[in-house]
Amino acid sequence: MRGLVFSLMLAAAGTCSGGLFAQSSDLGMIQSNVLVVDIDRMFSESAYGRQLNDEIEQASAEIVAQNRRIETELTAEELTLTGQRSSLPREDFRKLAEEFDEKVQRLRAEQDAKAESLRNRGDENRREFLQAARPVLETLMRASNALVIIERRDVVITADAVDVTDRAIALIDARAEDDDIGGGVTPEAATSDDAKDAPTPDDEVTTPEDTPDAPTPEAATDQP
Repeated sequence: MRGLVFSLMLAAAGTCSGGLFAQSSDLGMIQSNVLVVDIDRMFSESAYGRQLNDEIEQASAEIVAQNRRIETELTAEELTLTGQRSSLPREDFRKLAEEFDEKVQRLRAEQDAKAESLRNRGDENRREFLQAARPVLETLMRASNALVIIERRDVVITADAVDVTDRAIALIDARAEDDDIGGGVTPEAATSDDAKDAPTPDDEVTTPEDTPDAPTPEAATDQP
């Protein structure tokens, strides 16, 4: 991939008049065959990306709260069951212990399924974001007469001038404010003053926490 990136940049350097990139006097956009964007920054710093991520974080917090509540309830139930061990016939106690174990396993499976579903939602939100951002990136390509846009993490060395991440973030935010995030963007909008500087978020993006393990009934099922 990196060799390909270098090849593309060298090819662009050979075909662009005046070097790899030049400033357009009429549009105010860098003129280059190759542009660079940071997709992670676009997702984490744009208002639309943060909105999608906030939905995941809220759902994640709910799952974590459920896990803690379930863990507390199961721990109390296990202590109660253990306290009944000396007063119950062996078979009755074993039956209750097996039922408790089945309950623990069922609840754990349910919470694991919720966590997996949430991870899938996060992946789907990212795909949705990239689909919505595509018209913005295509507009930046047209405004710059670019042939390709490369993910920044796949680039070894690049000039900051060809990194259009900030401009893309600003355009995505503008589309979100107009409730037209999935539509196209005009070249004039791509070169407006509002599109030149992107906001920087104060909060870092976090990922959903893993489902904590529920207590096992081993203490309740141990036999003397």
